[in-house]
Amino acid sequence: MKSKQLEQLLPDVVRIAKQAGVKIMEVYEAGFEVETKADKSPVTTADLAAHDLIEKELNKLLPLFPILSEESLGVSYTEREKRETYWLVDPLDGTKEFIKRYDSFTVNIALIHKNESILGVIYAPALGISYYACRGHGSYKESTKVKSVPHKITARKIPKKTVFAGSRSHPGKTLSAFLENYKNDLGDYELVSMGSSLKMCMVAEGLVDLYPRLWGTSEWDTAAAHCIVDEAGGSLVKIDLSPLLYNTKDSLLNPYFFTIGDNNVDWVKYLPKEALNC
Repeated sequence: MKSKQLEQLLPDVVRIAKQAGVKIMEVYEAGFEVETKADKSPVTTADLAAHDLIEKELNKLLPLFPILSEESLGVSYTEREKRETYWLVDPLDGTKEFIKRYDSFTVNIALIHKNESILGVIYAPALGISYYACRGHGSYKESTKVKSVPHKITARKIPKKTVFAGSRSHPGKTLSAFLENYKNDLGDYELVSMGSSLKMCMVAEGLVDLYPRLWGTSEWDTAAAHCIVDEAGGSLVKIDLSPLLYNTKDSLLNPYFFTIGDNNVDWVKYLPKEALNC
């Protein structure tokens, strides 16, 4: 897909993400029940309502591109590997945040082409914040609650004090060991806890230097943010700093990864042994 086509497509994808956000907030405000999927993860009527809307609208927008969503029925790799270009969607990223009534859940929509994210939209409906990007056109943030004009965002470089992002729902020993190794070498740091893909967006807008993800995620968790981070001048890579790619294997699980704003630090050397073996 050409750069101009992506630029023309982006506003419609932002619109669809916001429409899905409306569906999510209707459930959020009315109350909901929680069910458990086969993989033991929670799902609500908000996840399903957002999924249905996104699938319907994307099919109207570009019916030739298939859709892979967290709430889709299973699609085998034999089928997936034939897809050069497809939508990768998490209709409600941060379901646990949603259930606990934290506001940091998001709608994530990405367009994948040749195993790379070339368009990404993230909308946090409870916060009224959108992040979006497409290849070659930069990354942007917009807040509907304060009616701000969309503005370009940039990952920061060479901070005065290092700021890390961490998960509120998934704290872990491996991350603690990483942070301890950093502290022993370079001193104090700040840790910001946040849910869902907003941690990666914080890197993209220059609020955080590194988000070390040292526990499991799926491809739909990172795809939308990946383009946003890249276009903001950061990087989202595996912990050996090689590219994080999509749809290259049977499993849809990601390896451990770094979302990097400041590339002037050798982050790899702070990894504990248990992370290097994963």
